[in-house]
Amino acid sequence: MKRVRANPGEGVRLREEILAAAEELLVETGREGALTLRAVAGRTGVSTPSVYLHFADKDALIEAVCLRAWDELERRMRDAARGVGDPFRALGRCGRVYVRFALDHPAQYRVLMMRQGSGSAAEACFGYMVEAVSACVAAGVLRGDPQTLALGLWSAAHGCASLVISQPSFPWPENLDAFIDDTVRMAGFGTALASRLPRHGISAEIAAELDAFAARLTE
Repeated sequence: MKRVRANPGEGVRLREEILAAAEELLVETGREGALTLRAVAGRTGVSTPSVYLHFADKDALIEAVCLRAWDELERRMRDAARGVGDPFRALGRCGRVYVRFALDHPAQYRVLMMRQGSGSAAEACFGYMVEAVSACVAAGVLRGDPQTLALGLWSAAHGCASLVISQPSFPWPENLDAFIDDTVRMAGFGTALASRLPRHGISAEIAAELDAFAARLTE
């Protein structure tokens, strides 16, 4: 039987419905394995071949779910940084939003950043991080290669998020938002300082200089 041509816009709408159904299954089950094309088709109310018209296989569907989650994360980070004149403060806000998004959407984050094969989403995320870090390098608050610096800061944010997600029974601090804030601040200020220091130093001298520096900042 010849397939009836879809009306303009129906294909795009069906693709969005399929993605929404896939994300719902992921959130409800917490398992990537639940995202079978058959299950998603049933949730959407279409045949499995209809899903194949938009996604060649399960991996293509999962990648699209990853990018859908990234779009929301990117929007939140850009909103957090909008109107902030200081690029270092803007970078800190992005870091907090990143970790908070991961903890608020653990199932999506596992697919987005804690699985092999989600490279395009990871590359998109890294590109925005490099952009934010480059602004800090241009302002002089950070020194070094923006890509290398961004990798270090991203590692800190991802480490915080993935640990809390994967170890929910660990005795994390009661005020998790304060813990996230401290982690982001340590990563940011540590990077700003480390980018100015030699790789080797004497502990006592470093401690004394840091104490003096802190005292000057709080005067």
